[in-house]
Amino acid sequence: MNKQNKGLMTEGVIWKELLFFSIPLLLGNLFQQLYNAVDSVIVGNYIGSQALAAVGSSFPVIFLLVSFFMGLSVGAGVVVSRYFGARNIKELQYSIHTFLAFAIVAGIVMIFVGYFLSPTILRLIGTPDDVMNDSILYMKIYFIGILSVMIYNTGSGILRAVGDSKNPLYFLIISSITNIILDLLFVVKFKMGIAGVAWATLIAQTLSAILTILLLVRTKHEYKVTLKNIRFHKKQMLEIIRIGLPSGIQNSVVSFSNVIVQSNINAFGSLAMAGCGAYTKIDGFAILPVMSYSMALTTFVGQNMGARKFDRVKQGAKSGIFMSVLTTVCISALLLIFGKQVLSIFSSDDQVIYYGLYMLRVLAPGYIFLSLTHAFNGIIRGAGVTTIPMIVMIACWCGMRVAWILCSVPIFHDIGTVFMGWPLTWTASALWLFIYYKKENWLKQSM
Repeated sequence: MNKQNKGLMTEGVIWKELLFFSIPLLLGNLFQQLYNAVDSVIVGNYIGSQALAAVGSSFPVIFLLVSFFMGLSVGAGVVVSRYFGARNIKELQYSIHTFLAFAIVAGIVMIFVGYFLSPTILRLIGTPDDVMNDSILYMKIYFIGILSVMIYNTGSGILRAVGDSKNPLYFLIISSITNIILDLLFVVKFKMGIAGVAWATLIAQTLSAILTILLLVRTKHEYKVTLKNIRFHKKQMLEIIRIGLPSGIQNSVVSFSNVIVQSNINAFGSLAMAGCGAYTKIDGFAILPVMSYSMALTTFVGQNMGARKFDRVKQGAKSGIFMSVLTTVCISALLLIFGKQVLSIFSSDDQVIYYGLYMLRVLAPGYIFLSLTHAFNGIIRGAGVTTIPMIVMIACWCGMRVAWILCSVPIFHDIGTVFMGWPLTWTASALWLFIYYKKENWLKQSM
């Protein structure tokens, strides 16, 4: 592939294009999860179970507050990939600079929203008093650096949309290593406690944001960023909102349901919170291939839609679904066999391991339906159709999940009932999206 066509997925062997694009995404997501996992390992072993519970209870709230922007980023990625696939350089430039302008404004707003509202949200979800102070401290420091998170995700989203999944990987490797070193320095040596973990994460995320922007500013390719050109362009902003708004709404509503789930887990005490928080880190690693294939499919479909190669879109969709399911089945089997040994890395407390293992045994068999849901989502969103995934995810992952918890938990009084909300709703969303996918309405709308 010549330099001009670098990053294009509109030609070549389909399964190889998807695989080679997915591998750097997978490794990049792996190192991103390493941030959280290393934090939890160090917190659990050097600070204690209560601090581990504080970190674990913070993430649903963090995702609740940033999820709307992340949903809009999906729309921006689709817009960028389409212009890139169509070789429309002028519109590509406008969309990239509009995306960055939005990220900067959203990041500044989130600093104030997250810093001042996170204590209130933590109280609303019933965070126990023995972990409240640590949770508030961790979240306040995290949101001081949220602009870096926004900028990195925007920059890496632009790079992925133009077919570059390698450079975001390199930057995450650097920032992850930095995070590990700073964790050990701040927590183990300087005894800074949970504040040390938060500051290490903030500094590492800022580093990855700086590296990403430097690459975009210095590149000679058509997606080069010129800082003075970062501004809103009406047409591109409206396109990003049209495609991304349903995903933003979906993410916000679904993350709100996860906060409700977390509040029910909190009711079983800090050891349950610690065990579930530990398994959540493992869960983050387990679904990495699913997320990577989904992002690859979105870029693949978006670029080929822009190039009007609809038969290639359908062939790529089938290949991506097969690869995602096969990988997920293998990971689920490994988790069910070695789950206890992996959980023991995070804590030596028998009760913490018990709750984490309980969660694993309920969730792992349902991962195949999670993989199908994300694969169908990636395909349909890549075609620019985001309303249907929004409806499905809100109905299943929010409405159905919350209804299950509200009806079943008071009857059975078992934390396993809370866990069952995940696989049940993954199954429902996979079946619903499969029916829509087979009808090919998503493809017809773009022809």
